[in-house]
Amino acid sequence: MNGGPGTSGKLGGGLLVAGTTSDAGKSVVTAGICRWLVRQGVRVAPFKAQNMSLNSFVTREGAEIGRAQAMQAAAARVEPTALMNPVLLKPGGDRTSQVVLLGKPVGELSARGYHAGRQEQLLGTVTDCLAELRRTHDAVICEGAGSPAEINLRRTDIVNMGIARAARLPVVVVGDIDRGGVFASFFGTTALLSKEDQALVAGYLVNKFRGDVTLLEPGLDMLRTLTGRPTLGVLPYRHGLGIDEEDGLRVSLRGAVRESVVAPPHGADVLRVAVCAVPLMSNFTDVDALAAEPGVVVRFVDRAEELADADLVVLPGTRGTVRALAWLRERGLADALARRAAEGRPVLGICGGFQILGQHIDDEVESKAGAVAGLGLLPVRVRFAAAKTLARPVGEALGEPVEGYEIHHGVAEVTGGDEEFLDGCRVGSVWGTHWHGSLESDGFRRAFLRRVAADAGRAFVPAPDTRFGTLREEQLDLLGDLVEEHADTAALLRLIEEGVPEGLPFVPPGAP
Repeated sequence: MNGGPGTSGKLGGGLLVAGTTSDAGKSVVTAGICRWLVRQGVRVAPFKAQNMSLNSFVTREGAEIGRAQAMQAAAARVEPTALMNPVLLKPGGDRTSQVVLLGKPVGELSARGYHAGRQEQLLGTVTDCLAELRRTHDAVICEGAGSPAEINLRRTDIVNMGIARAARLPVVVVGDIDRGGVFASFFGTTALLSKEDQALVAGYLVNKFRGDVTLLEPGLDMLRTLTGRPTLGVLPYRHGLGIDEEDGLRVSLRGAVRESVVAPPHGADVLRVAVCAVPLMSNFTDVDALAAEPGVVVRFVDRAEELADADLVVLPGTRGTVRALAWLRERGLADALARRAAEGRPVLGICGGFQILGQHIDDEVESKAGAVAGLGLLPVRVRFAAAKTLARPVGEALGEPVEGYEIHHGVAEVTGGDEEFLDGCRVGSVWGTHWHGSLESDGFRRAFLRRVAADAGRAFVPAPDTRFGTLREEQLDLLGDLVEEHADTAALLRLIEEGVPEGLPFVPPGAP
C-alpha cells in the first residue's frame, strides 16, 4: 500500500466499520485498525459522520467532537479535528439533542425533527469532510453507528450505508459473539439491506470470542456459503481495554469502572472513590485516570448509603445540571454530600458537578428552570449562557502543571474559598472545577490524591511511576495487536486500497 512511513501508493483509500448492534465493538475495532495501519507507515485518519454521545472532547482548534474519535485519532497518531466527527448529537431532556456541527452547537432538535429532514441536509457536509480527509491521508477508517439494518431510518441515514453509498466505501460488519446469536446477526443484517447496500458489504469480523477458534470455523464456513462473504477475523475477548466509550456507561452502577489492571496499593491502604451516576452523565472518562492508579477503587453509585465508605466522592459532568441536582435531592444524595462536607470528607465536582456544588444556578438555556438553589457547598454562582465555552486550558494547581478541556454553558462566578483550584475553588475538603481531563496530568493527580488521602485519614500513597498517557498508548497498541494477529490484514488492505469487490451476491429478501 505504501513505500514506507509518510509515503503512499494510492491516496484516499477507505473502509467503513459497521456493527450488528450498538456496542458490537465498532469503536475499538476502528481504533485497532488505525493503530495497525499507522505502525505500517500508513497515514490514516478516523471518521464518524454522526455520533450520539455525552462523552466528548475539545480539539486544539476549539471544536467539540466525540471522545471516541479523539481516541481513534490517538490510535492513528494524528491530531483530532472537527473533520473526523462533523455531526455530534448530545442527548438532553424531553427527547431532544443538541446538534453540534463541525465542532460548534447549532441548536436543539427532537429525534423526529432531526430524522424528518435535518439529517439529510447534513449529508453534503459529511461527505465533504470525508473527502478532505481522504485527500490528505492514505486511508480513512470510518465508524458506523448502531446497525446499518435499521430499516426505519435508512432513508435519512448518513452514518452507515448512506455514507458508504455516497463515498463507495467497502463495509466490514462487526458482531459481538459474547452476546450470542452472532451468525443470525450477520446474516440478518445483510439480508435486511437493499441490493445496492448489500453490494458494499465485503465481509464480517467476529469480536470478543472466548474459546477454541476451530469450534467456530464450521459456522464461519456456513456463513460464507449463505452470504457469499468471508469472515475477515475472529478477535479474542481481552480484559483491560479501558478505551473511551461513546454511547454510554458500559458498567453496572455498582460495579468497578471499566476493567482497569488490578494492582496492589503502593501504601498501606486503598482509596475508595464513589462517582455519583447522575442523569445525563457526561465525560465519565474523567475518572479513568483515578482507576489507573494502583490501590484506587472506583465505583459508580446511585444511593446515599453507598457514599458511607467512600474516601472521595466525585460529582461528574452532566448535560442536565438542574435535573441532576433534583435527582441528588430526591435520592438523599444531596444530604449525604452536605454531611460529608461538614465532616471534612473529600468531594470533587467536575463541570456540571462543580455547578451543582455552588450556591445558585440561573438557567434559562439548558433546563430553562430559571433560578435554582445549588447545594451551597462552594461560594459559586452560575449563570447559563447561550454560547458554549469550548477550550483547552493549561495551568497549575497544587504546585503541579495541569492540562484539561472545557465544555459548558454555565459561567461560574467564584466569590470566595480557601484556595483557588484551576478555574474553581476549594472550601475545606470540597473541590470544584470546570476542567475535564485534569486528572490525566500525572503530577497533579498524585498531589490531589495525597490531599484526599490525608483528609480521609487513609495511609494511601500514590505510586510514583504511574503514567496515564503511557497506559493509554499500551491499550491502543493492544488493539493494534489484536487486529494484526487475529484479522486477515491482507484482505483488509485490499479493501482499503482497491475498494468494493465486484460480484458480491444478493442475500434475499433485501430491504422492504
